[in-house]
Amino acid sequence: MARTNASARRTGTAVAFVLMFLGSLTMVLPFLWMLSTSLKESRLVFTSPPQWIPSPVDWANYVEVWNIVPLASGLLNSAIVTTLVVVVGTFSSTMAAFAFAKLEFPYKRVLFVVLLSTIMVPLVVLIIPQFLLFVELGWIDTLLPLIVPGLLGNVTMIFFLRQYMLGLATELLEAAKLDGAGFFRIYWSIFLPLCKPAIAANVIIVFMATWNDYLGPLIFTHSPENATVQLVIASFSAYYAEQTDFPMIMTASIIAVLPVVVLFTAAQRYFVDSFAFSGIKG
Repeated sequence: MARTNASARRTGTAVAFVLMFLGSLTMVLPFLWMLSTSLKESRLVFTSPPQWIPSPVDWANYVEVWNIVPLASGLLNSAIVTTLVVVVGTFSSTMAAFAFAKLEFPYKRVLFVVLLSTIMVPLVVLIIPQFLLFVELGWIDTLLPLIVPGLLGNVTMIFFLRQYMLGLATELLEAAKLDGAGFFRIYWSIFLPLCKPAIAANVIIVFMATWNDYLGPLIFTHSPENATVQLVIASFSAYYAEQTDFPMIMTASIIAVLPVVVLFTAAQRYFVDSFAFSGIKG
């Protein structure tokens, strides 16, 4: 019986690995094809059989793309928006998570439930009210509508960081209070360092969401000098798709996605560590 159970577990593990491998291929192959196409000449894109390894490798696209599309300004605008939202928004989210996890104040649970309920509101429902508000503030066609809301924090990040902090010993808070530390000092010197894995994982999520945002810039910015990299890529792709110059489109796309790939590759281990530790606590 024990041998049968062990064999069944091994079979189940093998099947799970095969399924995960096949699932991974569906995610990785489009990126590899995009990279391969960016290094080809236009006439070689649709050769049969498909050519995964370009021959010859054409690096000229990566030089020429900077001259024919305002990619640099788009990257700069995206970098400004993403950096401010990630840095300031993470600070706001960690402070809110610390308050909901370790501090006591009236109606704490009610406020937390109300905060979580905002996740269920579709983004498109808020677009028109936001647009009207930003018109009144004179923020349309600036980067402010993309930056300011994110400075107040992210509900999803607050939730996961709260779950993570609930797993940290409350005795740390009590001991620090006995030593005369204030709440901000306790947050900054004790709980924030202990939450580094969870913060890193959530920073990656917020970074990817902000960097890849297309709808917000499309609605709130109009002039080319305020366009983020996603708008630049979209307008560029629409023009060059008509000319079937797919290598140039893929080159611009690779450059745009590279910061996300680098950040995710460098910090992906934090995902498993932080979310496994967070769990679902009350």
